[in-house]
Amino acid sequence: MGRELPGLTRPPFPGALGQRVFEHVSQQGWALWQQQQTLLINHHGLSLFDRRAQAFLMQQLEEFFFGQGQGPEAIEGWAPEPPG
Repeated sequence: MGRELPGLTRPPFPGALGQRVFEHVSQQGWALWQQQQTLLINHHGLSLFDRRAQAFLMQQLEEFFFGQGQGPEAIEGWAPEPPG
């Protein structure tokens, strides 16, 4: 936090949340989210065709980047890979 890092080249998906991510999240931050998202999909056996799974992932994404509550769901025994 507090460092200037390369930003995304375009919003990652349409809509207000996609625009917010584009404006506030770095490429490095997005890569960390993609790791977390993959873990959530695998851990919960989510189907990306299921609207409930999509809504769950969007809620987790918002909590991951902008949450003020408990933060995104933690997957026991996993930590993100260090950058670099």
